[in-house]
Amino acid sequence: MGESIIWLIVAVLLGIAEIFTLTAALGMLGVAALITAGTAAIGLPLPAQLAVFAAASLAGVLIVRPVARRHRFRSEPQLFGVDSLIGRTASVLQEVTCQSGRIRLNGEEWTARPYDDTVVIPVGATVNVMRISGSTAIVYSQE
Repeated sequence: MGESIIWLIVAVLLGIAEIFTLTAALGMLGVAALITAGTAAIGLPLPAQLAVFAAASLAGVLIVRPVARRHRFRSEPQLFGVDSLIGRTASVLQEVTCQSGRIRLNGEEWTARPYDDTVVIPVGATVNVMRISGSTAIVYSQE
């Protein structure tokens, strides 16, 4: 029973080290030590425990770690809600001035204001959405 306690201590220490390093490798080694603690608890001899630890470590580091790294370094963040509308084009339904205006954006009607308050964007023009402020799209003309 003493060997399984030692493996549990090793697993906890590796888990704590993983929290501070965030490499995913030490976490996999901690899981391997936890699996080995189970084999020690059922009475496998030390050479078999070491073989189980080596096999579980190798499997964790070679299989799980590359998947975790791939998810960690995603190149393009996903945009949701109104953030996904920024950069889209829209058509002007009602003249856009600093006082009023309406556009059709992504199949919906939105209130709109020009990015530059001195600009008036005529009906039928195509605009790009710079940002969304509340329920109003701040736009600039493509023309």
